[in-house]
Amino acid sequence: MQRDELERLSKAELIELVLRLQRPQKTSRTSSKPPSTDPKERREHAKPGGAKPGHEGHSRALSEEADGVIDHAPQQCPCCHLALSSDLPRVEVSVHERVELPEIKPHVVRHRRLGVRCPGCGTRVAAAVPVTGTPFGPRLHAVATYLKTYQALSYERLQTLLSDLFGLRLSQGGLMNLLRRAQGRFETGRERAVAALRQATVVASDETGVRIEGSTGYHWVFRCPAAVVHHAAPTRAAAVVQAMMGGHKPQVWLSDRYSAQQGHGLVQQTCLAHLARDVAYALEASSDPVPYRLKLWLTSAFGLAGSVAHLAASTLAAKRRALERRLDAILAAPSPCALTRALQAKLRRARDQLLTFVDWGGQVGATNNACERDLRPAVIQRKVTNGYRALWAAQGEADVRTVVDTARLKPGTSVFRTILRTVSA
Repeated sequence: MQRDELERLSKAELIELVLRLQRPQKTSRTSSKPPSTDPKERREHAKPGGAKPGHEGHSRALSEEADGVIDHAPQQCPCCHLALSSDLPRVEVSVHERVELPEIKPHVVRHRRLGVRCPGCGTRVAAAVPVTGTPFGPRLHAVATYLKTYQALSYERLQTLLSDLFGLRLSQGGLMNLLRRAQGRFETGRERAVAALRQATVVASDETGVRIEGSTGYHWVFRCPAAVVHHAAPTRAAAVVQAMMGGHKPQVWLSDRYSAQQGHGLVQQTCLAHLARDVAYALEASSDPVPYRLKLWLTSAFGLAGSVAHLAASTLAAKRRALERRLDAILAAPSPCALTRALQAKLRRARDQLLTFVDWGGQVGATNNACERDLRPAVIQRKVTNGYRALWAAQGEADVRTVVDTARLKPGTSVFRTILRTVSA
């Protein structure tokens, strides 16, 4: 703002400007900003690393299976220097392991087509072509897909890794073709996940920005109990949700307060974690008592969300009425703080979306944290590689994440084994 613009401001406007400049900087605890943007603590105020006092130590667990066992017996007594024969009774004192990785080399099989001349008619006959398409096998496709998608390697770093560790020299164009072939194997699994999403009673969704072909695009995630669907799109508009759902309107839609996420379910549940961050910022920036009352109200709401599946219907109804009365009193409280009034206005607009989870017996969460966790790898990939060179790459990675994250709804599922199984199918 220039000097002449400041001179035209009224006294009230100047006071408001100064108060706004004095507000604390937003952090990941008080907003949706990522933790990486938080200011770092000075060394003298930082928490010490290592184990905390009273922490019980743990050692590495032994492997379930060993490729070999070597017994080590003493050869001589250290006291009298008597030789100890091998037929003396032995007891196990301790077990130690040495773990090593074998040298990994590409397994190359060369197929030669041979031809012969028919002794009957003299025709020259050649064997059928034994290898068609790509010369690279399914495990190599799976390794490259895993490293590119889940370890966030750029093409250059992936090219270097394959060369240094495995002795494979592939051009970046060859890597792109390899990844595109592998990603095509995930389209069927994505279609199954989308079909499950379009039958779900409860759906949660979220999105984050990502660079696609040098422009701003978006990585969406849609989640239901049976599937997790990732989707890359050039826009953040509600049309993306409408196309994904294909006309299906679930009973409950869980999301933040962004307008494009509204109106897709019969009822809406607003993510209370987003509101809690807004309240935390208001607590830091203002001495008004209303944000503290909202903090206590949210604490009670989170406590109810944790026990909603175990309470009787009459108890839930009573607790909900108590929370609604408290919230009505908080929203009606007068406040001289503009930040508090804006927070009250936001809660009034979401008034009928705050306690929807109470009516669903544990099927609906009070927060959208599961979708945010699903988006975290995409955020890391964006920071490391600065986005996608082509739309097909963004869509292909979304398909890979869809199949893997849907499989991981079952505990104990391995990311790499899921990728290898899909590519090998």
